[in-house]
Amino acid sequence: MRTLLIALMVLHGSIHFLGPAKAFEWAEVSQLQAPITRAAGVLWLLAGLGFLLAAGLVAFRSNAWWLVGALAVVASQAAIVGAWSDARFGTLANVLIFLAVAVGFATTGPTSLRATWRDAVAQARIDAAAAVEPGPGGTERLPGAVRRYVDATGAEEGAGVRGFRARWRGRIRATPDDPWMEFVAEQYNTVEPPARFFLMDATRGGLPVQAYHEFRDGAATMVVRLLGVVPLVDVGGPEFTRAETVTLLNDLALLAPAALANPAVRWDDGGERYATARYTVGSHTVSARLEFDGQGLLADFVSDDRLRTSADGTTLVAERWSTPILGYARFGGRRLMSRAEGRWHPPEGAFAYVELELLEAEVDPLR
Repeated sequence: MRTLLIALMVLHGSIHFLGPAKAFEWAEVSQLQAPITRAAGVLWLLAGLGFLLAAGLVAFRSNAWWLVGALAVVASQAAIVGAWSDARFGTLANVLIFLAVAVGFATTGPTSLRATWRDAVAQARIDAAAAVEPGPGGTERLPGAVRRYVDATGAEEGAGVRGFRARWRGRIRATPDDPWMEFVAEQYNTVEPPARFFLMDATRGGLPVQAYHEFRDGAATMVVRLLGVVPLVDVGGPEFTRAETVTLLNDLALLAPAALANPAVRWDDGGERYATARYTVGSHTVSARLEFDGQGLLADFVSDDRLRTSADGTTLVAERWSTPILGYARFGGRRLMSRAEGRWHPPEGAFAYVELELLEAEVDPLR
């Protein structure tokens, strides 16, 4: 759909250059029989340039494309009305582009989930900066296997972590029989106070789907919208908050290993290859088993405290959850997971419901 939109705007924009060509007598334009004034020619030119600029912004995934596209549609339709007998069929292209502009506004504009995510992240950074800094956060209190993992990732011993951000791409499905949905996602977490803001942009049947997960002030919610406006899922409450607390712990383990020394995480030493973490946020304490490979790197994260959302998003069911790590790469001098899966383990057999590739990762240090 994105490629088709770009092609339509490039073609439609290019046709608009016939207007100034006729108005300023740059060339013989047989397609336009009615005369075009120079003022109208400027309008045709601006519309053409607007569509080309909007197409470029879409190609580079700019969130501002819809505004440029809307202005181009208005200029284009005004030009078409002035040359209706020759250009009336361009109205169909404008209608199609306007529909895309409306979706763009709904998914990236000031009332969108993206705007909500952006504002929440900005406030979270302020809250984290104002929070009382914890102690040095050294790794000496960690079990040996966890300490080796922190060292293997290159996390600076003794350095606290204020927050971290990540950018992903991957694919997701609800059940083993469902088709995969491609997605890109961005997230930002703070360690103290514990918070997580995760925004996913996916496509379903060629239509945009956005999902926004928020964990803030000890409570978690998730909202999913089709076309940026049609609600598909809206879930929250204590059970969902408990489930998302597991996700917070998983994020610490995969994206900010040094933060595993946070006092909110307590440990049971399982030997050279295993350790069990118990993580407390507010009234919720969750646990997970961390499994390490022969190089000291995290191989899997398994928890029985995460809840699976039903297909209609109305209920939560307890089910084992794991995130096997499939690869590692370097991000900003740290060796972090680069590929992973999210797996559910129902009685009929485990299956991967999400496949993730980490594109960017950055840690905000405390000092």
